[in-house]
Amino acid sequence: MKRILVDMDGVIADVYTRFFELYEKETGKTKTMEEIIGYKEAEAFPEVYRWVETPGFFRTIPIMKDSQRVLKLLNEKYEIIIVSMATEFPYSLTDKQLWLNDNFPFISWKQIVLCGNKSLIKADLMIDDHFKNLDNFEGDTIMYIQPHNINNTSHNYKTVSSWEEIEKLFLID
Repeated sequence: MKRILVDMDGVIADVYTRFFELYEKETGKTKTMEEIIGYKEAEAFPEVYRWVETPGFFRTIPIMKDSQRVLKLLNEKYEIIIVSMATEFPYSLTDKQLWLNDNFPFISWKQIVLCGNKSLIKADLMIDDHFKNLDNFEGDTIMYIQPHNINNTSHNYKTVSSWEEIEKLFLID
């Protein structure tokens, strides 16, 4: 059975929606998606490290549209492993596991890897939004489009911008 690694933040967890909400709450100003295109998260939102290092931050992230439905279907056909570089932000470890338990109950604890280096995990395919993870992966890759990677065309990754696109790639025969 094909093993697929699926990233959390920016792929199944909609961190950008939370970043926009926190930015507006703290500054009283709004930013648009267009304003942050091409910028890494910390460049677009200088407060991001304070936010992600706060206990509870990762517990309240919105779910990426259609990710639950499509991931449940994929989980029936493939070996799905959720992989996140959570050890970078120690408070996120429990938050991320509880978030997955609440929002993706069909993913068992045996299918979750919270680590510091995704290249240690062997699989056939990785779906991620960061070059640093995709560049060091030995299998096939799919880049999930986010503002920080959308303008970078110096790669050969297959790209998707929604879970509907992922569904079409894997599930429509």
